[in-house]
Amino acid sequence: MSDRDIVRKTEKLIDDLKSVCSLNGIGNSPSEYKVISQIFLYKYLNDKFIHEVKRVNKNFDNNTTVKEVEQYLNNIEPKEYQLLTMKMNPNVARIQKEYMISYLYNNQNVTDPEFYTLFDKALLGISNDNVDIFSVKTGGKEFIKLFDNLSQYILEEDKKNKFFKAIINKLIGFSFEDAFEEKYDFFATIFEYLIKDYNKDFGKYAEYYTPNSIARIIARILAPNKTRNVTLYDPAAGSGTLLLALAHQIGEENCTIYSQDISQKSNEFLRLNLILNNLVHSLSNVIHGDTLVNPAHLNNEKNKLAQFDYIVSNPPFRTDFSETREQLASEKFKERFFAGVPNIPKKDVDKMGIYLLFIQHIIYSLKDNGSAAIVVPTGFLTEPNGIEKKLRQYIIDNKLLSGVISMPSNIFATTGTNVSVIFIKNDNKDKNVMFMDASNLGEKIKLSNNNQKTVLSPSEINMIIDTFNSLKVIDDFSSITSYDEIKSKKYTFNPGRYFETKIEYSEMTKEQFESEMSLINKQIYGLLENNKKLDSELTDCLRNLKYDI
Repeated sequence: MSDRDIVRKTEKLIDDLKSVCSLNGIGNSPSEYKVISQIFLYKYLNDKFIHEVKRVNKNFDNNTTVKEVEQYLNNIEPKEYQLLTMKMNPNVARIQKEYMISYLYNNQNVTDPEFYTLFDKALLGISNDNVDIFSVKTGGKEFIKLFDNLSQYILEEDKKNKFFKAIINKLIGFSFEDAFEEKYDFFATIFEYLIKDYNKDFGKYAEYYTPNSIARIIARILAPNKTRNVTLYDPAAGSGTLLLALAHQIGEENCTIYSQDISQKSNEFLRLNLILNNLVHSLSNVIHGDTLVNPAHLNNEKNKLAQFDYIVSNPPFRTDFSETREQLASEKFKERFFAGVPNIPKKDVDKMGIYLLFIQHIIYSLKDNGSAAIVVPTGFLTEPNGIEKKLRQYIIDNKLLSGVISMPSNIFATTGTNVSVIFIKNDNKDKNVMFMDASNLGEKIKLSNNNQKTVLSPSEINMIIDTFNSLKVIDDFSSITSYDEIKSKKYTFNPGRYFETKIEYSEMTKEQFESEMSLINKQIYGLLENNKKLDSELTDCLRNLKYDI
């Protein structure tokens, strides 16, 4: 089966699950994303468990069917099950036979207990059996388990059994077996399709879903070469697109991910993303909480914030944080927020520049040889005063900037805000800075909601990456600049300010020059004469109207 066929079958499963939700009254409801994502994850973990059993049992081979593995698990004794699970990869969820999809399918007509209670029991049982590995935590270290009691979201009692029977019949007809050998590109496509209807509101501190094209550009610029045993961090992680792209670039086995986000919804999607992409070992580092007020990741001595090799972030740009503003501006946070904390405006409190705090937090959390990439509103590049100017000056005076890329407008479909990416490198002390204006690239396409989105082609993505990494100068597109020149231009980060100004000229003889000048003089004389004529006609017109001139 081809990759495209697997993608189509997986997308059809997602569509079928959404259709069941719609037919049972929870389509487009606040709870739909939770039901869809948890059922999708349940199916994935179920099939992954079966796949792993097939791998570790020497009696099975490539010709062994899923049904044969399920029959084996159905007849297995508890002691044999325990021995089997000891041989399995620790990152695979352990699933008891009564929690498996095949068991639920074969028992969907039971009445005591009701079928929906069997479904709930299965999900909660898997959560409890795997709580140590598959849970994310709050800032207070409480576990947020894998699954909820999903029947609570079907409000009409007489629809509960019908709903879960419809779900189990959709799940039984699909298998992830062919997808387990697929890599990041496959699951990035599937994940984007799964959450496309739910990424409009990721909570108070998450404005935008980062497109995969931007995530890949950042990853390949930030880590052009493979490395090992490094830490990745995003203080406003959202669904984890930036982290996952960077982890894939570095190698999932070569890195450990750390994240925090104030939105529970975001953290649930991030957990799903990590599981799909073989990053289960990082799940314990996913924290649900307020990064600015209560940063969760500390150093070994627990007396200072942890520092990381790579930091990526597309933080919220503007939102109301007036409730915690005075706390963040206190002496306790002064070292971290060295450039200042935005004031509370008299109007439009929702427009407080919270992203300025995340930039400072990222700089503070970066190792001495660390690198970071931050998505910012393009206005940050040129704001002449305030915290923006202080931050740019700090970045240049401390020789932290390695590059700036201005992106096309509407590269994020959910906002019209123009965005740029700033690259920070703590070991860029004696090197030059790359400025790139990619704002004219991409093709504009209309979306179903009448919004417009700019899409970069693969060749344009490669051009951005290759130009940046090779420090190539291209007219009106990229330039290499020194820190001293940036200082001389009042610390502006606008790429256009650093492009070479060109004066077009052509060679000509003295006779040609005099001829050209004569023609220009005649044209000027003609314009002056025409102006005198118009002035005279206007004066006569006013006299006829008896105006006193």
